[in-house]
Amino acid sequence: MDYKEMEVWKKSRMMVRLIFEITSKLESFRDKILLHQILRSAISVPSNIAEGIGRQYKKDTIQFL
Repeated sequence: MDYKEMEVWKKSRMMVRLIFEITSKLESFRDKILLHQILRSAISVPSNIAEGIGRQYKKDTIQFL
């Protein structure tokens, strides 16, 4: 199965876009530190789905998901 066809991957991409929109409104330095952590976490969700689906063994796929 192609990960790009999975609903969970599509929704995780939508989540990333939404988080980018919300966090773009943060202005203070303290918020920018938190912003960086939030964005990295959000981006890791669809990335892990894509990487997990590409694994050869089911156990490895499950670990990434």
